[in-house]
Amino acid sequence: MGKAVSARATTRRTLRLSAVALVVVTATIIGILVYQSAPSSATASSEAHSPDARRPAPPSTAPSAPSAAVTLDDGVLPAAITVFDDGYPGVAKLDPDLLHALRKAATAAALDGVTFYVNSGWRSRKYQEQLFRQAVSTYGSDSEAARWVAAPGTSAHESGDAADIGTSDATEWLSAHGARYGLCQIYGNEPWHYELRPAAIDHGCPLMYADPTHDPRMEQ
Repeated sequence: MGKAVSARATTRRTLRLSAVALVVVTATIIGILVYQSAPSSATASSEAHSPDARRPAPPSTAPSAPSAAVTLDDGVLPAAITVFDDGYPGVAKLDPDLLHALRKAATAAALDGVTFYVNSGWRSRKYQEQLFRQAVSTYGSDSEAARWVAAPGTSAHESGDAADIGTSDATEWLSAHGARYGLCQIYGNEPWHYELRPAAIDHGCPLMYADPTHDPRMEQ
């Protein structure tokens, strides 16, 4: 009788322990599933409320290239073009006497370690027009722009009678020695703009204009 009671008690304890274990295992599985689903839900919620989430980039608003862009044939020059690079119209179409004087001066300057670069030489009318429009946009009016860029039809660049020289070492050299080659700075506000004045070889360069608006040639 005692052994039968003990066996039944043992069986009940075993069943209770099994039931408890089943509850614990079930709760653990549910917890794991909830934990695994939480990050994805949070991410989805975050993306849904983020103002930039997966939003496509706005279309480019950069202007397209102009249909009538100026080219090398209009006198545009790449960087580091010297007075000897006559494969470019901007150099080759300079007045022959001006180009000869520039090359003669450049040869002498090279002995002092100075190189003459042509930032701008001969220009077509189209190129001059583009530069003037850009200057108007920069300075706000035709009259102010004309202090830095001659109006189309008046610039000495269009006739090949002017060259803008760089670097500052070159313009400093020309300021000191250019007159002996007939090369003169014409405008006080443009230390890079040089034209040929043959009389300067014997008499020195003439007085400079303050800027192009004071040059009578600009009134043509």
